[in-house]
Amino acid sequence: MAPPPGPYSGASTLALVARASAFSFGLVYGSIKLKYLKAKANSHKKAQEKAHH
Repeated sequence: MAPPPGPYSGASTLALVARASAFSFGLVYGSIKLKYLKAKANSHKKAQEKAHH
């Protein structure tokens, strides 16, 4: 996937890199958020179980 030669090849490569990095950042952020929410829910459940027993 080499960019076509021309005055815009550098800009398009930069745009592709920016898009890819933004996409990967979104994936990482999403997975961290999911883990955080799951951990929060689990700790909340455990706290409720302790309160009941």
